[in-house]
Amino acid sequence: MEIDVLRHIALSYSPMVDRNRAVVATRLTVSALKPGSALQADELLQAIAQVWPEGGARVSLNIMSETLLNDLMRAKPLPNVMIEVPSFIASDPANIPVMEQLRANGNTLLLHGRPASSLPREVLPCFKYSIIDLHDDRRKNEAPGHSEPGVTRSIGFIQSGVRTIAEMEASFGRGALAILGWPIEDVISTAGVKAGQPDMGVLVELIRRVDAGEDVDKLDAVLKRDPTLAFQLMRYINSPAFGLSVEISSFRHAIMLLGYKRLKRWLALLLATASKDANMRPVMFASVRRGIFMEQLVGPSGSEEMRGEVFICGVFSLLDRLFHKPFDELLKTIPVPEAVYQALVDASGPYQPYLELARAVETETAPVINEHAEHLLMSLAETNRAVLATLTSAGQLE
Repeated sequence: MEIDVLRHIALSYSPMVDRNRAVVATRLTVSALKPGSALQADELLQAIAQVWPEGGARVSLNIMSETLLNDLMRAKPLPNVMIEVPSFIASDPANIPVMEQLRANGNTLLLHGRPASSLPREVLPCFKYSIIDLHDDRRKNEAPGHSEPGVTRSIGFIQSGVRTIAEMEASFGRGALAILGWPIEDVISTAGVKAGQPDMGVLVELIRRVDAGEDVDKLDAVLKRDPTLAFQLMRYINSPAFGLSVEISSFRHAIMLLGYKRLKRWLALLLATASKDANMRPVMFASVRRGIFMEQLVGPSGSEEMRGEVFICGVFSLLDRLFHKPFDELLKTIPVPEAVYQALVDASGPYQPYLELARAVETETAPVINEHAEHLLMSLAETNRAVLATLTSAGQLE
């Protein structure tokens, strides 16, 4: 069924990451293509419920339209839907009853931004967390173990606007429960070559051998060098997202059912998620979602071969950072299709626009996302459906 609201908004997503570098929720940002346009909150909640059903994982809604947010707060969202409420809306006494009702419904409310004046007393219990942008954080320069005079926080806070590892560590040092987004570029530049390299080496060798069509026994012998990797592979292949009707109990069984092309796809996925460095977990999160999203964009209009290639393109799009090598050097050892090579090495070719759109939905708002979608002759509705399908599939892999 067509959901009309998806034609008038752009969806983008980012992780909510705790101090253990675990992704504890997804932040879904909803931007209106035309500010002030009438949008159906119940339709948006219907679309969201397909990805985050009642009793499932949590999603934090960052609604950029005041009208849509006001309507959504009154539309009875599921309890696992967290709602970010800007301070100016929270300060309005007219909104007290609806915020109290949301709290009674089990929804978590997050106060977004520092209020210009004290909130009404009745409102304070409605908020479990606050979202404080690093730029506006009055405690950002305090020394560890010391509190800034006159700055007290009665509820836990989540930090946004973090751009570097140092800022992230400082935020957690000040007591942040989580950060929004992830400083991918800085994580990669400061990580160094750490644990996880043996896994990656085995995976690269497996991909080479699969690409060459070597005998199953030779592939099995390589995999047995890393039992942890073998477990990971079985876990992914047996996940609901893979869509198999029987449980796969061995690597040989996997190859018999899957064939080499499909196996190579999942080895590529594991290659992007092999690092044991905790700071790399959100980078892996981004890689997997890029691959799934690009595959969803191609959809039924693309051939099976094209869907597989754009998936690998997205999953591999951060490998240069994970391996600390430029793509032109890295892809000498990892065989990829020519169109994937063009996108990753030369920022050109037929898959480059899909990769640009994948990057846009991680950080940008409606006009930018719409511009990239139009370049691919895609509508916002098609793009949004791909975003929601991506988050559904990615959730099944976790």
